Amino acid sequence: MTNSPQAPPARIPGYDGGPFQHQPELLDEHLFWLGHLHNYYSESEEAEELVCSTDEQEAGALQSRLLGGDAWPVFTVPLAGDHRLYVVYRAFKGDKGIDYLLHHPDWDGAEHLAQDEGHFMGPGLTWAELTAAADNRLPGGSTNDAHARLLLLLPVLGDDAVPDGAIERLTAALRARTRVEAPERLAAALLEDQGPCGPVHWTKAEGGYPINDGGYSFRNPANRFALPAARLARVAAALTL
Repeated sequence: MTNSPQAPPARIPGYDGGPFQHQPELLDEHLFWLGHLHNYYSESEEAEELVCSTDEQEAGALQSRLLGGDAWPVFTVPLAGDHRLYVVYRAFKGDKGIDYLLHHPDWDGAEHLAQDEGHFMGPGLTWAELTAAADNRLPGGSTNDAHARLLLLLPVLGDDAVPDGAIERLTAALRARTRVEAPERLAAALLEDQGPCGPVHWTKAEGGYPINDGGYSFRNPANRFALPAARLARVAAALTL
């Protein structure tokens, strides 16, 4: 690890669950990443073939342990202005998944960006928001390694306009943190299919903040479960500070 990891809070306001457990050492484990990214790559036949190995069974067993314990693993990515992104391994019996939350101490409760589970909700980040969070080098999270942060938040990505260089960027992260044999091919496949919801199109709302057209996204105001306009605006502001 490249910094002194900071443990998550005892509770996340507006979010029920826990107790939380900080396990930053998992971010150095190849098996962790295979499990963490499983739903994202399993949507692509090509990506799944590139990942397919005897390690997948062990990665699945690790994932089951993380989602089946009494304590919930939580990882933190700090953002500017004292905002925090939380990646929570929700381990309720019969209701397991990975929640992606955004919070600020002045907010009444955390905002859901995505839920990675059988009924996926999202996506929640543009490519620009994803890379900004990965690259900010702010201290106080589970890691300040940009490769680890990028992969940690990758399942939240949905963007039909990823820029030139995105494949190279993701390739570098996969090469640094996993043992897949063809990281460039895998990066290209992942960015083409982009998980359960696929790429979504982002536009600007009347208030100037980004929204998307994803049918399962909290950041699509057309969805009945979408965040209200004021909260969509503050989420966008937090992610672009």
